[in-house]
Amino acid sequence: MGDKILGIDLGTTNSLVGIVDSGFPILFADPEGARLTPSVVYCDEGVGILVGAEAKRMMARNPELAVSSVKRKMGDGAELILGNEKMSPEEISAHILIHLKGIAEKASGEAFHKAVITVPAYFNDAQRMATKKAGSLAGLEVVRILSEPTAAAISYGLDKLKEKSKIVVYDFGGGTFDVSVLELNDGVFQVLATSGDTRLGGDDLDYAIAEYFYRKAESSRLSGASIDVRQRFLESARLTKETLSFHQEYTVRIAFYQGTKSFEFKICRNEFNQIIKPIIERTVRHCKTALLDSGLGAEDVDSIVLVGGSTRIPLVQQIVEELFGKVPDLSQHPDEAVALGAVIQAGIMSGIMKEVILLDVTPLSLGIETFGGLMNVIIPRNTTIPIRRGEMFTNAVTSQESMTIKILQGEREMARDNWKLGEFEIEFEPVPKGKARVGIEFCLDVDGILTVLARDTVTEKDRVLEIRDSAVDVDDSSVEKMVNESIENAFEDMNERILSEARIKSNELIPAVTEGLTLLGHELEEQVKQAIENNLKNVEQAMRGNSSKELKDANEALDKSTEPLAVLLIEKALEK
Repeated sequence: MGDKILGIDLGTTNSLVGIVDSGFPILFADPEGARLTPSVVYCDEGVGILVGAEAKRMMARNPELAVSSVKRKMGDGAELILGNEKMSPEEISAHILIHLKGIAEKASGEAFHKAVITVPAYFNDAQRMATKKAGSLAGLEVVRILSEPTAAAISYGLDKLKEKSKIVVYDFGGGTFDVSVLELNDGVFQVLATSGDTRLGGDDLDYAIAEYFYRKAESSRLSGASIDVRQRFLESARLTKETLSFHQEYTVRIAFYQGTKSFEFKICRNEFNQIIKPIIERTVRHCKTALLDSGLGAEDVDSIVLVGGSTRIPLVQQIVEELFGKVPDLSQHPDEAVALGAVIQAGIMSGIMKEVILLDVTPLSLGIETFGGLMNVIIPRNTTIPIRRGEMFTNAVTSQESMTIKILQGEREMARDNWKLGEFEIEFEPVPKGKARVGIEFCLDVDGILTVLARDTVTEKDRVLEIRDSAVDVDDSSVEKMVNESIENAFEDMNERILSEARIKSNELIPAVTEGLTLLGHELEEQVKQAIENNLKNVEQAMRGNSSKELKDANEALDKSTEPLAVLLIEKALEK
């Protein structure tokens, strides 16, 4: 049996930590008796760095000296101001992890050096690596990055369901939203599909409510208010959200928020629902996407599990029930489900608990750019991980001495429309076109982290790229946009791909046919030669246009008409 491993839910709003003790998963409480640790870090010269409840209290007084919801910034290369210091999101998250580690060590009297940390299923490679880096900075070896929906499914005991059970995990937390469809097969927990938005959560509900209040108070936008005023309205919005999740009405009171100005307003649940409904409805299309990708209908789902504090809101529960046609499972604490799953997985990895096999999937396709600006998919979207997969590629130009490997992530047919995760070059001996042999292998590990290997099969020389700091130059919300755009532009994208492939074919045919006619055109029947020349002109003319069908048809006609010429060329070659 190995060392005990911490299970950590590093959340946007709150974080939790626990271990398996005597065969049971437990979550540790801080000295004040709270298991939920606010994911807030505060810093000033007088008190130093504070984390958790203390930091949250100080943030109410001096919001400019605190950072909250740092999870939304993970992996984007941003630099944040904490107090008077510049810090990366990873460094700020490390302070939260150090605090959680301290809670665990104080409560248990043991030292911990390893952890399982959960992340949203839709976290990209850069965000996952940033989470690992935060763990390392906190003195923890992160032995597994676990997707939050999978963790939630473990904590609900869904591994005890009947064979072939289909489960939907709807995870609506403070800063992120995930939905995953899972199936139990021969004791193996497989994620069939996942969808989500790493910039959609309870924070957005808070802001919408605060904006509504501020417009009533000042008839202007909240973004124009000072940091102090904005924080006061956001705190009141959060309290309103929590109260109206259990009561029909609430009176908001914000005293002296700016000089002598105060705000008081009575709001009922119906009015509250109208404010937040557009945001909650954004989760519906993700649910539909996940169902579509899994090949299931709503009627095929056996159980819907709700996770995350935002799922306490009655409107969320109502919308989920209407979408899936069945009452969601509310049997477990929504704030603690993910953390308990992480603790159980940590217990499995340390050998304390019986193993439940987990098979996650990659949320977006991975591939490389090939000649003509095309996206060549190597690992398709929703492929079960870990996975190792490769293909053989060759040189597109004679005497080419190297190949640039551009690693892409996305669902579009053309390389330019996908995200570039990284690139490197592999060199090889200059050879005629199509003679080089370069093997490209993608390895996606259990944490969803990508390693790319390129090998010249002649010299056996390797180049390996570990994509550790691959900040994608788009907002996280573009993950959702990527999938939607691939559906919306499917017809145009496929047409452009066919046109690009047809042009590559034309560029190969034209010089080859021209050379063949020069060498042996005089030996062809005049009618055959004339047909080839006419078809050659048709290809050249179609190349100047943008019709994929016209160019493809012209290529096929030229290809077919050159069969007698090809036979002659082969015969001449054999004579030599």
